Amino acid sequence: MGELEARKLKYPTTGTEALLMRILIEGTNFASKYLRANNITREETIKVLGKADMWFFSPEHPPLTEGAQKDLDWALDEKLKSSDNGEITTTHLLLGVWSQVGSPGYKILSALGFNDEKAQELKNVISEPGFVDD
Repeated sequence: MGELEARKLKYPTTGTEALLMRILIEGTNFASKYLRANNITREETIKVLGKADMWFFSPEHPPLTEGAQKDLDWALDEKLKSSDNGEITTTHLLLGVWSQVGSPGYKILSALGFNDEKAQELKNVISEPGFVDD
């Protein structure tokens, strides 16, 4: 889904910012609801990002950036560390974006008020037994 967002935004690659945008767009998951409750929305994110060149056409399959791959790897590693057998959630992906200090997704979150305290709050929520990412 991040790849689709990268194409919509006319980006040449699928980076942490595209993954973040996709989490926000999905709208029904815990991470998206948490971000919106903290005034981090797609519209605010686009203001920070800026608009892409209207004449640029993104490739059909914009490749993952190194940061986005590290984000996905982080989410998988964290899920494997937990004793829960469930899925990797959008909250894991959001925390993966936050873990990539200096990445575009991290910079956007930081600029919009996300911080280590909020990240820890999310980690605590997803580590609770029975957590379900709607």
